[in-house]
Amino acid sequence: MNQAVSPAAAATPRVVLFDFDGVLVRGDSFSGFLHARVRRQAWRLALLLPLLPALPLLLRRRGRRVLLHGAVRLLLLGTSLSRYRALAESHARVQALRRGFFVPDAVSALRRHLLRGDRVIVVTGCEEHLARALLQAVRLDGVELVASRLRRSWLGAVPAVHNVGREKLRQMEAHGVEPPFACAYSDAGADLPMLLAAERAVLVNPGESLRARMQARLGSRYAEVEWS
Repeated sequence: MNQAVSPAAAATPRVVLFDFDGVLVRGDSFSGFLHARVRRQAWRLALLLPLLPALPLLLRRRGRRVLLHGAVRLLLLGTSLSRYRALAESHARVQALRRGFFVPDAVSALRRHLLRGDRVIVVTGCEEHLARALLQAVRLDGVELVASRLRRSWLGAVPAVHNVGREKLRQMEAHGVEPPFACAYSDAGADLPMLLAAERAVLVNPGESLRARMQARLGSRYAEVEWS
């Protein structure tokens, strides 16, 4: 016997999640911003010298996050939040002009979900203002975004939220969105918590090792696409 579906439930759009770096764009967009910053102000590399004794921490996941936060603080030292945003917008305009920076197949897939009436949310470890500026470059500025954030401090702009791993689920909950999700796209094993919370978990261009690990964890919900 078929169960009746309420009009409210039928009208509720499916929630579809897209990772950003490695899915919609190639590479790590915030790292690209920091590299460009260092190229223009090479003296900032000297600020990273105090982190050299901590390099063994790179072998541990938590240690990598500590080092990343420290590096961001140092590379943005003295950069106000408003100044950072202006630099991020300028960087985004330059990146948008680079051939191959955006992944056409991914952008097309996102647009198809929108046309179907799905609620599409880009969930990313990239900083919010930079990610928004990049989305605007391909006329996706209306898409919902849950991202990492910076905050003001007397040192300049510093990390406030690093939206990776399980933090993505916490930030989506704060955004008013809770699992289960209809579908999630990612290229990274770090997104396993988000993928496990989706009815269909789509790996983008996975290598053999990642494919094997994720198939074992995701089971029947696993799917994959090859996008270029």
